[in-house]
Amino acid sequence: MRDLSIIEGPYLRDILSQPQALQDTLQRLENSPPLEKLADRLSRGEFQRILLTGMGASLHALYPITLELVDRGFTAMMVETSELIHYQSSLLDRKTLIIAVSQSGQSAEIVRLLAQNRGSASLIAVTNNSDSPLAQRADAVVQTFAGNEFSVSCKTYVTALMGLKWLGDLLCKKDLRRTRQELKRAVTACSTYLSTWETHARSLMPKFEDIANFFLVGRGASLAAVSAGALIIKESTHVSAEGMSSASFRHGPFDTLSSRTFVLVFAGEARTRQLNRKLLQDIREQRAPAEIVGEKESPRALQLPAAPGSVRSILEILPVQMATLALGLRDRREPGRFSLLSKITTVE
Repeated sequence: MRDLSIIEGPYLRDILSQPQALQDTLQRLENSPPLEKLADRLSRGEFQRILLTGMGASLHALYPITLELVDRGFTAMMVETSELIHYQSSLLDRKTLIIAVSQSGQSAEIVRLLAQNRGSASLIAVTNNSDSPLAQRADAVVQTFAGNEFSVSCKTYVTALMGLKWLGDLLCKKDLRRTRQELKRAVTACSTYLSTWETHARSLMPKFEDIANFFLVGRGASLAAVSAGALIIKESTHVSAEGMSSASFRHGPFDTLSSRTFVLVFAGEARTRQLNRKLLQDIREQRAPAEIVGEKESPRALQLPAAPGSVRSILEILPVQMATLALGLRDRREPGRFSLLSKITTVE
């Protein structure tokens, strides 16, 4: 049996601290007057568009709230902050509401965005740092309480998803008492899943024995975990991984299937679940290794604990985190320890 000590570092401690980070964030979520004012202005039609922006995992966390806002009839656009400031800055006007996510609130792109905007567009910040330039210059703030994080985004990612779920429901004038109840169940589900992390990591390791690269695929809100998951696999293990929609995977990448390519399919919402199951079946018919996240028939490590569908995106990243631990065990390498990166990117 492989010794777990190689993966028992600060990255693992951050993963196991996620339930507490979620609980701390949930306890402090509130409907502040600045947020209420912006929600009222949005409902009155004062904003023509909502720009949702961030970098890396912060950008990917915005996918579920974007879908929710579009479903409610708003014109909502996800734009990477770097692209926004260099190629789409004409959108920064008084008819725009910006939702900007940055765990540090001081990355290079966010600082430039604040300088370019100069109060033109109203801005809601979702950040883990209340003293950051982003928090200090925003019109309203949703603060997360993930605490310090060693390297790869895990606590900050799930708490950002929690804060964005709260913000989306507030902007859409939903019952926030119900939202709080749903988020509370997410905390419990996260704790339940992580309570058997050792078993999860050990059970996944044999599946990855000869794997050289990964595809993560899904649809709808699952694209948050698909994209963020591919990013954290690369960052934490230095193993090649790519995230894309299930539909896009059929348009070319399907032809790259081999015994050394592992495809992780996310079951996702009911409306497209059968399409994702069919993709899984088709991949396996090519004798390529693949599993599905979220189904009862999945391996235990890939099954999501019971929780409302509205908070599924918070839980979907957990099996990917277990995959990074399994790869660390396989390669006898501590996952999550950066070689070239720093936690905060200060250079564009």
